[in-house]
Amino acid sequence: MFRRLRRPLARWRSRAHRLGEQWSTWRHEWGVERDLERALSGQRPILAGPWLSEVGYEVLYWVPFLRWVTRAYRIPPERLIVMSRGGTHSWYRDFASRYVEVFDHVKPVNLSARASAGSLKQRDTSDDDDRLVRRAVEGLGVHDVNVLHPSLMFRWFAPFWSGQEAIGFVERHTRHSRIVAPAIDLPIVLPRDYVAVKFYAARSLPDTPLVRQQLRSLVSSLAEYAPIIQLDTGLGLDDHADYRFGGDERVISLDGRLDPRTNLAIQTRIIAGARLFVGTCGSLAWLAPLLGVRTVPVFSDDAFLHAHLHVARRVFDRVDAGGFAPVDVSGLQEAGLVIGRSEGVALGSRVS
Repeated sequence: MFRRLRRPLARWRSRAHRLGEQWSTWRHEWGVERDLERALSGQRPILAGPWLSEVGYEVLYWVPFLRWVTRAYRIPPERLIVMSRGGTHSWYRDFASRYVEVFDHVKPVNLSARASAGSLKQRDTSDDDDRLVRRAVEGLGVHDVNVLHPSLMFRWFAPFWSGQEAIGFVERHTRHSRIVAPAIDLPIVLPRDYVAVKFYAARSLPDTPLVRQQLRSLVSSLAEYAPIIQLDTGLGLDDHADYRFGGDERVISLDGRLDPRTNLAIQTRIIAGARLFVGTCGSLAWLAPLLGVRTVPVFSDDAFLHAHLHVARRVFDRVDAGGFAPVDVSGLQEAGLVIGRSEGVALGSRVS
């Protein structure tokens, strides 16, 4: 008798556990939704930001989330003020009338220190964030604002990133769209035809001798048919170190040429005019397709990319973005192969 009851009891326990987890997720989502409605209440201006986190999260989630918020809650553009860094006004221009530059109110070295401390993901509101909001309000001459802080977005999508919600949850609360590059003067003269490249060390593409060899071979091969604009800023504003591949006259570097206040605006403009964008999977690799540019994101470990790649593939198909063809170099490494040519080694040859 007891044995016959054991299996039904186990099933009920499992179902009860799943219901408990689902109830916890719903309670979390309802709490975040209440906080969002408080941030949007009344008629005061809404300051969305300050955004200080990674470019990838900004392009793939924050900008589309704000666009959904303005449409779902009928927030007019004149009511929304965006605060970000690097001159990213053009990313928001279709739904926000005003933009505040973070680097008008804080020194780049302070953001670099924040990145070094591992505090870029804004899951909570910090004292630094509060100070930036106060300075922005004073600079705008606005008496009072509602603040829609990025932590709300990080909380909103946490169930998806942790696997408790399906991709449909993200799709219901974002509105992705093509991005228009800003009209801005550039610190270099662009070739008529070029490839934009941005490689940096990350968990998805760690700085190891094999990875560095693959990337050097890839850049060398690309340079054989088009000049390379290497988007290595040298600014150290995030927690990723740029790979640099010099020694080739067809590789043009941006290192030392950028002002922090406009560095992302300039990179956006350069990518928009490129034949192709190739770089680490993340960051600008999510931006380039939305500029209509064919993109080859490169990684060697996709453990931290599954959710983002899933979103990106669905989104880019839907908004008529540039081609998106991720490359996993881990298989080549396991086989002892290199991409393209490196020191006279032909494509497909084995590394000694």
